[in-house]
Amino acid sequence: MNSQTLSIRGMTCAACAQRIEKTVRKLSGVEQAIVNLASEKLFVEYDESSLPLAAIKDAVTKIGYEAVEKTAHSNVTIPIGGMTCAACAQRVEKAIKKLAGVASVSVNFATEKATVAYDPHAVRLSEIKRTIEKTGYEALEAAGADAADADAARKQKAIKVLWTKFTVAAVFSLPLLYVAMVPMLRLYGILLPYPKGLDPMNYSLIYALLEIALVLPVIAVGYRFYTVGFKALWNRSPNMDSLIAIGTSAAVLYSFYNTWQIAQGVFRAVDALYFETAGVIITLILLGKSLEATSKGKTGEAIKKLMGLTPKTALILQNGAEKEIPIEEVEIGDIIIVKPGAKIPVDGSVTEGHTAIDESMLTGESMPVDKKAGDAVYAASLNTTGTIRFKAEKIGSDTALAQIIKLVEDAQGSRAPIAAMADKVSGVFVPIVCVIAALAGIVWFIAGSANPDLIVGNSVLTFAVTIFISVLVIACPCALGLATPTAIMVGTGKGAENGILIKGGEALETAHKVGTIVFDKTGTITEGKPTVTDVLTIGDAEADNLLRIAASAEKSSEHPLGQAIVAGARDKGLELLKADDFNSITGRGVEAKINGQTVLAGNRKLMIERQISLTALLDESDRLAEMGKTPMYVAIDGAPAGIVAVADVVKPSSKAAIESLHKMGIEVAMITGDNAKTAGWVAKQVGIDRTLAEVLPQDKANEVKKLQAEGRKVAMVGDGINDAPALAQADIGIAIGSGTDVAMESADIVLMRSQLTDVPTAINLSKRTIRNIKQNLFWAFGYNVVGIPVAAGALHLFGGPLLNPIFAAAAMSLSSVSVLTNALRLKRFAP
Repeated sequence: MNSQTLSIRGMTCAACAQRIEKTVRKLSGVEQAIVNLASEKLFVEYDESSLPLAAIKDAVTKIGYEAVEKTAHSNVTIPIGGMTCAACAQRVEKAIKKLAGVASVSVNFATEKATVAYDPHAVRLSEIKRTIEKTGYEALEAAGADAADADAARKQKAIKVLWTKFTVAAVFSLPLLYVAMVPMLRLYGILLPYPKGLDPMNYSLIYALLEIALVLPVIAVGYRFYTVGFKALWNRSPNMDSLIAIGTSAAVLYSFYNTWQIAQGVFRAVDALYFETAGVIITLILLGKSLEATSKGKTGEAIKKLMGLTPKTALILQNGAEKEIPIEEVEIGDIIIVKPGAKIPVDGSVTEGHTAIDESMLTGESMPVDKKAGDAVYAASLNTTGTIRFKAEKIGSDTALAQIIKLVEDAQGSRAPIAAMADKVSGVFVPIVCVIAALAGIVWFIAGSANPDLIVGNSVLTFAVTIFISVLVIACPCALGLATPTAIMVGTGKGAENGILIKGGEALETAHKVGTIVFDKTGTITEGKPTVTDVLTIGDAEADNLLRIAASAEKSSEHPLGQAIVAGARDKGLELLKADDFNSITGRGVEAKINGQTVLAGNRKLMIERQISLTALLDESDRLAEMGKTPMYVAIDGAPAGIVAVADVVKPSSKAAIESLHKMGIEVAMITGDNAKTAGWVAKQVGIDRTLAEVLPQDKANEVKKLQAEGRKVAMVGDGINDAPALAQADIGIAIGSGTDVAMESADIVLMRSQLTDVPTAINLSKRTIRNIKQNLFWAFGYNVVGIPVAAGALHLFGGPLLNPIFAAAAMSLSSVSVLTNALRLKRFAP
């Protein structure tokens, strides 16, 4: 027998899954066929000697669906060193995509990481890394428990090196700029102090040689611009480094030529030297890169906070003695001891002791949660009061915290559709800029030669070179490449801080377009468990006493309504009485003897069968039923005693959440399998606009589809397994954190705190993030669209100023920093 998993496309409901199962099971040679609607997969066991896999696929295709053989892909995140702009990221991505066996690749310039899904049978990880190295970058190792620390340390070291390089460059560039300005400003009547006896007009060669001595150390500290830039140019994929390398090399080579002319006595004008232009450009770009690296570090602070929550060691019980071991050495099944004030090292369940644990890092709830034997505990939560022992059940990457970190990292590494244009532009941006710079230089050289009045200065070549350098230096692909990923990093990180896990850039973008939100009723708008809401008595009987008697009778019942009455009595601190001769009457209620009295607790049918008059209670019971509550009648020794009403109560946060959504202009619908009367009452309580009642679980996805057919972007909020198809069908699926794993797997957004007020918070965060991305893209495109023509001399053509290459370099550095600074404003987001 062979087993195979096929992905099924085209299913919309449970009936589709049933149909596929039946069809496949009818095939000769099929032993078993199971379709999972939530994951959209067909698990089939068959005899491959008598039935080929292609026949199974054909059978599925014939009934209107598509069966796709699933390849087991490995996913890896590779930190990459040496990327300096968005064009670098595009280049690495293209190179990896060409490898056979690579299913998908996303290189994020902001996080400096490549996320690759590949078939390990077709391509090895080492081959992917070699491809990155061949492209001219460094594939860094970041595996194991210390990956985050190693990556953080590497980035901190890189930032420190950048600041050191900038400092060295500035130390030499400032005197270089001064030496260059002395003769230049003298031509305009501005006299700067200079060494006595060394008139710049008479000692031009000395000044030229001094400038060379000062510019060489600056070029030395900025050597990476040349090694990376020219290598990229040689490989026909120029990047930002290529622009800087070409521009500054042109300035330096032209200046060396003019220095030789001065030495030959051809002319003595020191203002024809551009060494200071190259030096100051490199210095300003190093400053911009240093600020950029520092700002990029801040965008990932949310992940760093999450990673820093887990303790480094665990106290385990080994051979009857306590032993402290590194967290990496904890094994499943170990008994771990946690004392007051210590953090839980891994996930597990309590075996001994009682305590209260602060789980705010997972749920956002500030109140500690009581824990006793059998209760689950989670890594990084804080033990506040007692000492407990628990059994390790999930370790390493399987803990709840590790899964959250992985979810946030995946989201930060993903792309939003809004970034598509920026990505395309980044890929061709640098070659286009090189062409524009060359054309601008050539056009001005020809025009200046024909009409010298058009140029500034005496040399047409000097003017053309200035234009050429300015265009190269002002162009900034970095701002384009950083516009989207930085905002997504901060946005998803801010969401995680507030207990909102957004699974990707696409979900973050789509959420702000939502026009209708559909809430599941049970467990989402309501608590999902019945609670005592009213206790009504006949005559002077006390309500608490009636509740005590009813709860005592129901104590041995397994019915949810009976258990709710028992819980209600215990919540009030009522001591239950001994019940004898307990009898559970199916579909009716219970009967028991309490203090010698016969007590009946149940529905109207039970009372009618026992000929107990309900005349005195009918009006109240009808009123309760209209409010969506279930009246449980209580009779003592054949006489009616009162009613205990039970209902699935509305969560305290539901009404506030729906009011917030209405203020945002979003229509709110509720979907439930309950009857229309109960659903209507709940809807009235919280302010629902549209109620979809008596909907079977398998039809929820169809109801979502109907709303989408009206042209709406629909979000679905649910918590159960039966909500999974609807969550998958909706444009945005939002799962409640206290819900099932299947629901959370199907969702695009997970609310860890299970509070509905987080739904409008998630939508608002999406709106703020997308607005921030649009601002960044507007600035990045606008800067280049305006900056490049100005650098090319567009203003000078109409009598305006000519842009100096030094100011062009400053503008380029500031453009990236401004995009990052704007993205960091999202850190101020508050629900």
